Amino acid sequence: MNIMDFNVKKLAADAGTFLSRAVQFTEEKLGQAEKTELDAHLENLLSKAECTKIWTEKIMKQTEVLLQPNPNARIEEFVYEKLDRKAPSRINNPELLGQYMIDAGTEFGPGTAYGNALIKCGETQKRIGTADRELIQTSALNFLTPLRNFIEGDYKTIAKERKLLQNKRLDLDAAKTRLKKAKAAETRNSQLNSARLEGDNIMVNFSYMLNFLHVKWLKSEQELRITQSEFDRQAEITRLLLEGISSTHAHHLRCLNDFVEAQMTYYAQCYQYMLDLQKQLGSFPSNYLSNNNQTSVAPVPSVLPNAIGSSAMASTSGLVITSPSNLSDLKECSGSRKARVLYDYDAANSTELSLLADEVITVFSVVGMDSDWLMGERGNQKGKVPITYLELLN
Repeated sequence: MNIMDFNVKKLAADAGTFLSRAVQFTEEKLGQAEKTELDAHLENLLSKAECTKIWTEKIMKQTEVLLQPNPNARIEEFVYEKLDRKAPSRINNPELLGQYMIDAGTEFGPGTAYGNALIKCGETQKRIGTADRELIQTSALNFLTPLRNFIEGDYKTIAKERKLLQNKRLDLDAAKTRLKKAKAAETRNSQLNSARLEGDNIMVNFSYMLNFLHVKWLKSEQELRITQSEFDRQAEITRLLLEGISSTHAHHLRCLNDFVEAQMTYYAQCYQYMLDLQKQLGSFPSNYLSNNNQTSVAPVPSVLPNAIGSSAMASTSGLVITSPSNLSDLKECSGSRKARVLYDYDAANSTELSLLADEVITVFSVVGMDSDWLMGERGNQKGKVPITYLELLN
C-alpha cells in the first residue's frame, strides 16, 4: 500500500512537472513568457555538434552506397548487423563477370584466340573482385565503423544531455515566472492592506492572506535557487561533452586518411592487374576486325599516361614505344632486316605470324601490303606482323 502511494505521488509530481514545462514552452512560443538564453560559447558548441552529426550521416550513407551500390544488399547487411549475426558471403559483380568469362572461354576453347583472351580477362576480373572485397572490408572497419560509433554512441549521449538541459531551462524559467507572479500578488495585497479597512474580521483575513503570499514568495525563491543550480550544473555537463567534438574531428581525420590509403591501394592494384592483362592481350579489337574480313589495321598497344602508385610506375618504366622514324625505316628498307618483338601477339588468322616478346625475327616489306604491316619470318614460319610491335635492330 505504501509503495502504491509512493508511485501515485511520484506520478502526480512527474505529471505536474511535465505540465509546467509544457505551459512554459507554449508561452515562450506565443511570446508571453521570458526565455533564458544560453551563453554564446555553448550555443556555438551545440551548432558545431549538430553540423557534425548531419554531415557525418551523409558521408557515412554515401560511402556505403559507393562500396555497395546494391540497395537490397545494404538492407540485408543492416538486418544481419542488428541481429548481431554475420552476413553470408556473396560473389560480387567483378567476380561474377570473371566467372562468366572463364566459363565462356572454356566453352569456346582455351586454344582459340578468343577463348584464351576471355579466360585471361576473367582471371583479371576475379582478382579485381578480390581487391574490391578487401577495399570494402578495410573501409568498413577503419572508416565506416568509427563514423557509425559516433552517431549511435557519442552523439546520442550529447542529444540526451542536451534534452535534459532544455528541460532544466524550462524548469528554471517556470520558477522565475512563478516568483514574478508571487511578488506581483503580494504587492497588490500590501497596497490593499494599507487602505485601513474597518472591521476586525476583514483585517484578520488580509493579514492571513499576506502571510500566505509571503510564504509562497519565499517558497518560489527557494525553488528558483534550486532550479538555477540544476540548470548551471547541467549546462556544465553538456558543455564538457560538446567540447569533445574537436577530438571527434581529429579521430575522423585519421579514419579518413585510412580510407584514402585503402582506395589508393585498391586503384593501384586494379591498374596493375589491367596493365598486366593489356600486355597479355595486345590489342584485341584489331584482331576482331581482321577476323571479320575487314581491313586489317595494325594493333597499337597503348599505355595509360598516368600510373597509380609507385608499383604501377615501376611496371611501366620498362616499356619501349617504337618511334615513328624507326617505323619508317622498317617500311622503306629494300631488303630484309632483323627486328626485335616488343610485345606478345596472337595471330588472328593463318596469314599472320604469332609473336613472343623479346624474340628476334626477320622482316621485309611486300609490294601492295598495308602500310601498318610487314612480312615476318622465323625459321620456316612466315606471316604478316604488325609494325608497331617491332623495333628495328641495327
